[in-house]
Amino acid sequence: MKYSGWPDPSELVVGKVDEIADFGVFVDLSEYEDKRGLVHISEVASGWIKNVRDHVSVGQTVVAKVLDVDEGSQQIDLSLKDVNDHQRSEKVREWKSEQKADNWMTIAFGEEISDEQYATVANEFLAAFGSLYDGFEEAAIHGTEALTDTDLSDEEIDAIVQTARENVSVPYVTVSGYVDLESPDSAGVDVIRDALHAAEGNGDLPEEVDLDVTYVGSPEYRIRVQAPDYKIAERELEASADRAAANIGDHGGTAEFHRERRSDDE
Repeated sequence: MKYSGWPDPSELVVGKVDEIADFGVFVDLSEYEDKRGLVHISEVASGWIKNVRDHVSVGQTVVAKVLDVDEGSQQIDLSLKDVNDHQRSEKVREWKSEQKADNWMTIAFGEEISDEQYATVANEFLAAFGSLYDGFEEAAIHGTEALTDTDLSDEEIDAIVQTARENVSVPYVTVSGYVDLESPDSAGVDVIRDALHAAEGNGDLPEEVDLDVTYVGSPEYRIRVQAPDYKIAERELEASADRAAANIGDHGGTAEFHRERRSDDE
């Protein structure tokens, strides 16, 4: 995806060095249509520069900071020295992610996707998620629910979700906790089994969450939750323990939740 407009001052941009002169470096901006910027020799690197080619080469991909934009004269002034290593690596990562998302758009809607449809989908993603890549990632995690507040058609949403789930590698985190279940009831085994089913959600968990409960050693059970982020994982872990406690409590039993194993110390 290439933007048709102009970058903003202070924005970080990715480009390719396409010409080197004694007074500076010309950079073709990879994210903008038909836009070229100039890095004056004083902005190539800190300190005195004897030869610009000691610092950059033609064809090199660089990250630059936009210093000034003059649309009237079609001029974009850039700086390389004002970009630190962290900013550079983060911008490159973001740019590569957007390239992936651009390819997913083609997969979802075909090689012949029109500029109009591309722009419509892209604008919805930018407004809702901040980037194309983040939109596809949310679609991979949450499915159609992630896109219900957009103005995309059902057919577009289905195509995006299918493509996202086949191509996006979703980062997951795993958290664990333990719950001690005890029941004085004569049918205590059945009571505990029902409490475990309640802890597992009885088949009613969010689609992006994977949760399982395993036996550790009487009376201890391990709850393991895998989710897209720690906030969701911790919420579902606590909810699982609460469900078990409520269920066994209805039958006169007790449940105690803790984060560390206890069986080995008993």
